Amino acid sequence: MAVHFTKAEFESRLTSLCALMADEGLDAMLLFAQESMYWLTGYDTFGFCHFQCMVVTRDGRTVLLTRSADLRQAQQTSILSDIRVWVDRGGASPTEQLRDLLFEMDLLGSRLGVEYDTHGLTARLGKDLDETLRSFADLDDASSLVPLLRAVKSPAEIEYVRKAAELADDAWLAAMEEIKPDADEGRILAAMQGAIFEGGGDYPGNEFIIGSGRDALLCRYKSGRRRLSQNDQLTLEWAGVYRRYHAASMKTVVIGKPTAEHERLYAAALDALRHVEKSLKPGHTFGDLFDAHAVVLDRHGMQQHRLNACGYSLGARFSPSWMDWPMAYHANSAEIVPNMTIFMHMILADSATGTAMTLGRTYLTGEGDPECLSKLPLDLPVKAG
Repeated sequence: MAVHFTKAEFESRLTSLCALMADEGLDAMLLFAQESMYWLTGYDTFGFCHFQCMVVTRDGRTVLLTRSADLRQAQQTSILSDIRVWVDRGGASPTEQLRDLLFEMDLLGSRLGVEYDTHGLTARLGKDLDETLRSFADLDDASSLVPLLRAVKSPAEIEYVRKAAELADDAWLAAMEEIKPDADEGRILAAMQGAIFEGGGDYPGNEFIIGSGRDALLCRYKSGRRRLSQNDQLTLEWAGVYRRYHAASMKTVVIGKPTAEHERLYAAALDALRHVEKSLKPGHTFGDLFDAHAVVLDRHGMQQHRLNACGYSLGARFSPSWMDWPMAYHANSAEIVPNMTIFMHMILADSATGTAMTLGRTYLTGEGDPECLSKLPLDLPVKAG
């Protein structure tokens, strides 16, 4: 079986969730986020692109309702013992089959917490769910419960995150071997992902970001490749991934000689990151992280070049994004506590001059100062032409 945690660890997680459900007055949870299912039972699949639901009662009963294609997936990757299959057929209603399961579990008239805020529950199926259960039970949005628990990592999870960080560093070293004038972006990506796979890692929750020339100002993946020129810039955002746990990094490489604007933006990004590190500890919030970054960048005259968020929690994530809750933006009151893994990124895009600069890495929080999980230096990466 491809299960990556002990039974005792899963039992501890279930106990924590049941206690939180009791505090919220919930009789059961309807889990639709694949991350929640993986965290609670080990269940590992991309089958959440179709309807599936994990029902967890306050007394600890756990039942998965999924499709036939994921039956063996659940049997072989999880600790689940009760797996039900809803039947694909013309006119089939998986929400009605879920209602039948809930009736069987004696949950008629109960108060159910629902994970609405997830890619695992489409808007259409969410409407179907609400309509089907309208007179069956009281539904509450409980999307934040499992993410709240997942944000704090166990020792076993931290071990996987450390391995992911090692793979991220390996990917960077592989990329730097390929980066030079006339290098093909596709070859650079292949080297990075290859290093992670060779190290026992996984696909990331979203595509690596790569962009050169003017596209170095982008902070999303796009289709299409180019070759690097003699004097160029290349932005990379990537993550090492191990057992679905992510450790992300971000850097802009200068090919040839850095311009004065590259140097100016780099100095601002480094100053901001160092300032953020001082707030990356208990007693501060994710809003404080953003404000620390914004104050420094604005002092450098970078307000029009920066973003409105500067990082987020990381963990075991599935497509379409490795970003986890909570995120660092202004006035976010989510508290920083020990044993969180947090990716901080300083992103600057000067559209007027076409200059990009990024600097980002993943940290583990503790009782005091954070630990950077990457061993890579923070100097401006330059590859001579």
